[in-house]
Amino acid sequence: MTNKNIATNLLIKQMNQSDAIAYRPGFLASPTDSEFGVLNKAYAETGRLYAKLKTAIENNQCSTPNCEYETKRLRQLEAAPQVSLDFISSLLAEITKVEEPNFDPNNNFAYTIANSVLSKKPAFSKTDGYMVKLYLLEDGSQQIVFEGPGFEEPLSINSSTLKSLLDSGTSVVASTPNIEGDMSALLLETGLFDVEDTMEDGSLGPNASIVEEFVLKNPDGSFDYEILDIGGGKGRNILKYDMDKINRKATPFIEAEIAGLLSSEQFAVAAWNVYISKGTTASQDDQMVQDANAGDNSWSYEFDLPLQNDKKELFGVKYKEYFMNNYLMQFTKNQLPTVPEDSAIFDLAEAQQAKAQKFLDDNNLN
Repeated sequence: MTNKNIATNLLIKQMNQSDAIAYRPGFLASPTDSEFGVLNKAYAETGRLYAKLKTAIENNQCSTPNCEYETKRLRQLEAAPQVSLDFISSLLAEITKVEEPNFDPNNNFAYTIANSVLSKKPAFSKTDGYMVKLYLLEDGSQQIVFEGPGFEEPLSINSSTLKSLLDSGTSVVASTPNIEGDMSALLLETGLFDVEDTMEDGSLGPNASIVEEFVLKNPDGSFDYEILDIGGGKGRNILKYDMDKINRKATPFIEAEIAGLLSSEQFAVAAWNVYISKGTTASQDDQMVQDANAGDNSWSYEFDLPLQNDKKELFGVKYKEYFMNNYLMQFTKNQLPTVPEDSAIFDLAEAQQAKAQKFLDDNNLN
């Protein structure tokens, strides 16, 4: 079954990033109305209501003892403009996350449409059938409602409920963690690299390499090279690494990173959907027409939160594989010798024969 969130979010992303709509026959010939006048309409009657309440209090013609109701409503009306500003600001901070480059398309597509409406994207105007209304409620909260052909049902958001969610550390639109930055930082934290390889911005330098402690050596202290066939009967030495030792050193740091992500499970879900499940890096996504995503293996914000233990365990396993394969492997695969005379290209047959002879000599098998 098609994941409607993925399909709709990716379609809208494609529409908003494409110039195709400008070439649609007749598009430029029709006027577009994107002025919803949200605040003007919401406050159209507040002046009259304010005057009515004020007069009732001054003339002692209130509907409740000591004018409790009228006084309360006056205070709400006076506070309303600031409530509106805070509400709209918080809402925009949430829904503009859909424009982040690594946005998870499994988020509710209704927020992507709402963002397109408020940011006046082509095809999301009043002319196209969309409407936004803000209501000032008697309890002092406010309600914004989005309607239009792209919504399955009106998207209605209450200011007090949104504030409560945000204050508790929950988001309505999940940002995807900066996996590339996190993984690069994790490389440094593992202690596999010399601090001298660190650049001023905290990243590894272009010539960084795993410290010699984790490179395999022969009993006599020389490097235990692997011979790489480079074609044409030629070969060259490459370093061999003690992967068990590297794994033991790195694992505690990887597990700490995993625990940090799982402490905010919505971020773990976003990381899983965008990167971890498929194993693609940010640079690989940059080379694709459309970013990879988990597709049928996606986790749902609606149905999979809170995460069950089996998913947490799977996330941990896949996260470690992702780190090892996409970030650490570049420092352990086909690394040239640090000893200059050992890095020269040589005749492959002669080298293999010499290596076999050395094995015989070292093990007294002659």
